[in-house]
Amino acid sequence: MLTRSPRRRAAVAVAAVLTAATALAGCSSGGGGKNTSGDQQGYVSGDGIKRVSADKRENAPGVSGKTLDGKDVALADFKGKVVVLNVWGSWCSPCRGEAPNLQKVYDATKDSGVVFLGINTRDSTQENAKSFEERYGITYPSIWDPEGRQILKFKGNLNPQAIPSTLVIDKNGKIAARALSAVTEADLRSMIDPLLNGN
Repeated sequence: MLTRSPRRRAAVAVAAVLTAATALAGCSSGGGGKNTSGDQQGYVSGDGIKRVSADKRENAPGVSGKTLDGKDVALADFKGKVVVLNVWGSWCSPCRGEAPNLQKVYDATKDSGVVFLGINTRDSTQENAKSFEERYGITYPSIWDPEGRQILKFKGNLNPQAIPSTLVIDKNGKIAARALSAVTEADLRSMIDPLLNGN
């Protein structure tokens, strides 16, 4: 039976830790996770938000699950609406900072055909997540996804690879914009408003 040498096991362990640290970069500092490179044709950035022109957008994956209050929900339920999808955890400091901004913009846009849906991840208990929602007055639903299975459905350049991440999905179910750091009200409106105006 073949076994790994102690040196090889240590190298594998270090690689795993570095991968996890990279994935959590958005939560390691208040402004982390911003990508300012225009690395793909059709993508525009510079303010930490990647936007995709309508002709280059890709379909959002089949995200679905149980909300924190036990209801079934699927991203596909909202086709024909603009969807703001926010990945968060109660343990994440930038998530706490952006929560009031998300709620304010939700309140301001929900009558305009905009839906907000959270994906709560890596919380040890639902009670922690529910306490977070109560503390910040969050009234839109969130999927309970402690192991990140729904997040792993996203592929390519617009996956939510940091926590917090926010994606905006157009009325055709395609990913139009993504932020890999805590968002302000202005950030959110800059991602949502063009889609409400048909762009």
